[in-house]
Amino acid sequence: MGEQTIAIHAGEAPDPVTKASSPNLVMSTTYVADADAAFSVEGHEEIDSWIYTRWGNPTIRQLEIKLAALETAETAVAFASGMSAITALLFHLLKAGDHAIISDVAYAALSEITNEMIPQLGIALTKVNTSDEAALRAALRPETKLVYIETPCNPVLRLTDIVAVAKIAHEAGALLAVDSTFATPAATKPLTLGADFVIHSLTKYLGGHGDALGGVILGRKADLVPLRKKTAVRLGGTLSPFNAWLILRGLATFPIRMRVHEENALKVAAYLEQNPVVRRVIYPGLPSHPQYELACRQMRNFSGMITFQIDNAKARVREIADRLKVIHYAVSLGHHRSLVFYLNTADLQQTTFKLSTPSQRSSWDEFAGEGIFRLSVGLEDADDLIADLEQALRIN
Repeated sequence: MGEQTIAIHAGEAPDPVTKASSPNLVMSTTYVADADAAFSVEGHEEIDSWIYTRWGNPTIRQLEIKLAALETAETAVAFASGMSAITALLFHLLKAGDHAIISDVAYAALSEITNEMIPQLGIALTKVNTSDEAALRAALRPETKLVYIETPCNPVLRLTDIVAVAKIAHEAGALLAVDSTFATPAATKPLTLGADFVIHSLTKYLGGHGDALGGVILGRKADLVPLRKKTAVRLGGTLSPFNAWLILRGLATFPIRMRVHEENALKVAAYLEQNPVVRRVIYPGLPSHPQYELACRQMRNFSGMITFQIDNAKARVREIADRLKVIHYAVSLGHHRSLVFYLNTADLQQTTFKLSTPSQRSSWDEFAGEGIFRLSVGLEDADDLIADLEQALRIN
């Protein structure tokens, strides 16, 4: 089936009792069990019956089946947030004495938990510019168990070659996890390129409406059945069935939305490149992106994320935010409405990334300079977004 058909139909069927066409919302936390049902989740296979919603829920399972179909994965495990999915994967795969390689520029909460909490557990971490294959190879150790990348990475939109990194990781006996939140399955399907795990924040493009937190890990059943038991169930980061139902509703229009996100972003990025106030624009769909060839090879959709730099940005942020009429000055991304937020390099280096080598800082500077506006281009009319940016960025 085509992607739009999968987005609408995968995991769903008319209710056998009521004949309802749309998926049901099952909010019950507990279910009538068979008399011989095991009390521990260890006594159950992935989905053999409903016992307790922290273990599994019909609405959440519909969402997992649909997401697995979109990513061409064997199965999926949903979580209460993207960060809950990330921490579950790390706690499941890594133990004291292990080593992992993490992208040196990544989602802020991941960067911060791997600065402090994870190393305090006796797990060694090396942060690497994962677009630099030589640096990645040099960071490998005999005890390396995991390579974790984002592509495009948050917030600077640097890309990593998934095929190349999968080969490097697997030759070293390590697993590869890819956070593909910015790309989405509309652009890239990392499992088909050699990844072992894919992570998404469902809060972003997949949910698409900015009204439901969620996260997911996708991959092989042999890997994810034990992960569900050992971390999803025991750590308790369970997705609300109501949020699962909202995200299911958002997924029905996901491929259509991604086409409009890309179409709008291409127009807005082209406008920003010719605006005399703007010093630099980074967007994977522009030939000016430093990795444009890789973007064309690895992404079927360039998504809706743009970064741009202007002179004297830190001093102008409040003025620009106050002028915006259509675009919201707000964090997050991938929603139907456009969002923009300024990220100051000095602040991020102190709190989050703490880049430790000249080459890492040089790569950051190439993409972000002294700071960037991260713009999530929504589904509004592109001309209205351009007009809003024009009046907000102008220098009086």
